[in-house]
Amino acid sequence: MKMDPISRRTFIQKSSLAAGSLAASSALISSCNAKKDDDAVNSDGVSALSGTIPTRKFGKTGVNITILGYGGGSQFMKMPDGEWEPHMEWALKSGINYFDTASSYGADAEKPSESRFSEILPPHRDKIVLLTKIHEREPDKAKAEFEESLKRLKTDYVDFLLIHAITDEDKLSDIAEGNYKLLEQLKAEKMVRHIGFSSMDSAERSKELIENLDFDVTLLAMNPTNYGNFIDVALPAARKKNLGTIAMKVMRDIVNDYAGPKELLEYAWEKQGVHTAVVSMTGMDPLKQNIEIASNYTEGSQSGHMDLELEKRLSPLAESQHFVYSKPGYFDGMIC
Repeated sequence: MKMDPISRRTFIQKSSLAAGSLAASSALISSCNAKKDDDAVNSDGVSALSGTIPTRKFGKTGVNITILGYGGGSQFMKMPDGEWEPHMEWALKSGINYFDTASSYGADAEKPSESRFSEILPPHRDKIVLLTKIHEREPDKAKAEFEESLKRLKTDYVDFLLIHAITDEDKLSDIAEGNYKLLEQLKAEKMVRHIGFSSMDSAERSKELIENLDFDVTLLAMNPTNYGNFIDVALPAARKKNLGTIAMKVMRDIVNDYAGPKELLEYAWEKQGVHTAVVSMTGMDPLKQNIEIASNYTEGSQSGHMDLELEKRLSPLAESQHFVYSKPGYFDGMIC
């Protein structure tokens, strides 16, 4: 069964960010094309790898997950053939066991993110955990979308399946009677081990879903700017129900210009209830440096005082619509 790729227009229509004008969207695309690699740390020298990447028990799932996850989003998709393959192999060699993708990542590319993953990961399937996401809100379409994901990933199950990009427009009743039931069914059929959702647009809706539905996992935008207020609103709810919790947008549009990779990663890891941080990276240097930071991390390495200083320094970024993902026309996985 062949499903048409999810177009940018279709996804934008499903997002509350789509309310921006055509002019705003055009401006965003122009700025994306002009931007540097957001998660890159372009150091000339990379220290030799040392130690192993710590793992944590991933909430009520019981899965042991590395504190650094490998993101298959926009920054990963920037790498051409011949570059991304050794990049992913290095992540595996270095001990990263959490790999994150979505049906929409690189959907317009000749080889989407999920297809790239399936060229490298299958021989390691029993040693890694694999997460993908569905965008369609109608259960029949979402099921077809997931079946196509399985084909692209060359697997008969995923460890984590998430409803992607929850916004204020996603009503609790619609999710509860729609895709939540689908995810429960797929879990019962052992096509999915654990279920959840992601959001970078609505902390309040995220909190509502966590409190009212029996999800296992959540993926939330969390960084020292407290963009979207996820740390104060959604994270406590996730912690109370012991959800496996992933921080995303940890570095995007911040690293290098406003803060270093070590303090940004450690800020996320030190948040009570956060189990891992997923980062999409372009190039070998940032990958190696982030692995080195993770390998040398110890609990409590960043004090509360340091957190407060970092928050004070970076909070103006969230108020100024600094982030590309806060602009009208942006959708998760957009290559910029």
